[in-house]
Amino acid sequence: MTLEEFKNHCLSKKGVEETYPFKGEAVWMKVMGKMFALSFVEDFKMDGQMMSPFSFINLKCNPEYALQLREKHGAIRPGWHQNKTNWNSVWMDGSLADDFVKELIDHSYEEVCKGLTKKAKAELELL
Repeated sequence: MTLEEFKNHCLSKKGVEETYPFKGEAVWMKVMGKMFALSFVEDFKMDGQMMSPFSFINLKCNPEYALQLREKHGAIRPGWHQNKTNWNSVWMDGSLADDFVKELIDHSYEEVCKGLTKKAKAELELL
C-alpha cells in the first residue's frame, strides 16, 4: 500500500477529511472531526532516528483486538505517541497484505464512529 492508496481508502468513507497539522509533517484522517488514522508524509525523527514518510500508520483499535493483533503480527505495535490501549502503529514494511491493512483502517473508522455524539452520528447519516 502506498501513501496515496491509504489516503484514498480513508477518503472513500463518509464524513472523512484529511488535515495537515504541525507544519504539514503528518496527515490526520478524521471522521466528523475525530481522528481515526494518521501517518507522516515527510521525513521525521523517531527515537533519535530519521524515518521515511509512511513508515507506519496509527489506527484506533478495540483494546482486546489490539492485543491480539500485536501478538500475531510483528508489524503491529502499540501506538507511537498515542494511547497504547486504544491505538496501534501498523508498520508499512510489506509484511501485511493491503486488504488486511484496509480492514484495520475500516475497523479504526468504525471504532471512532461508535464514539461520535448522537448529533454527529445523525449528520454522518445524512452525508
